Amino acid sequence: MKFALSATIKDQPGVLSKISNVIAKRGGNISFTQQFLTDSPEGYGKIYFEIRGIEEIDSIIKELKKKEYVKKASKTSSFSKVFGKRVIIIGGGAQVSEVAKGAISEADRHNIRGEKISVDTIPLVGEETLSEAIKTVEKLHRAKVLVLAGALFGGEIREAIKELGEDLKVISLRNVGSAKDASDLVVSDPTLAGVLAVMTVSERGEFELDRVSEPEI
Repeated sequence: MKFALSATIKDQPGVLSKISNVIAKRGGNISFTQQFLTDSPEGYGKIYFEIRGIEEIDSIIKELKKKEYVKKASKTSSFSKVFGKRVIIIGGGAQVSEVAKGAISEADRHNIRGEKISVDTIPLVGEETLSEAIKTVEKLHRAKVLVLAGALFGGEIREAIKELGEDLKVISLRNVGSAKDASDLVVSDPTLAGVLAVMTVSERGEFELDRVSEPEI
């Protein structure tokens, strides 16, 4: 079974290792973790775990609450359950907004039916900045589709796309750059690109990008 755990912890060396050991001793396998410091003057941080391989999590929480480095710990809903799969939109401001409009309206349609699909957007300019952002998307938890919204993407951006793993699909707007040649799908209409991005990650399988015979729409 899968569980998620959230804790408020002291900001001191070795805490992550100690908590991981508590989880491991109970047979838990950590599939994802995230931690960050808060603005608390007492020097506390927040840590979140997604754990699999255990039948219950109450015993882990009970043990953690006894530790002096843990202020509080509790079972929580996982990011996957709350926010679901992620569609990432990067590029020029005006086109990003058009792609987002299509993606958000389509995600709303799916989420009303019980799915969870979220949309992240960031308007960026500059070849180096965009290339760095594209390479980083692969490290984002639950990111499934990247949409590139811009009029001129090529050079370093194309190479950044080629470095991405096969699990992350890339949809690009039709433009005069070479980035579209490295993308999984090229779409002329930005709103449609957003719609297709959401349909690609939908569990209902309304649109299977791998089965598209023509790479440009």
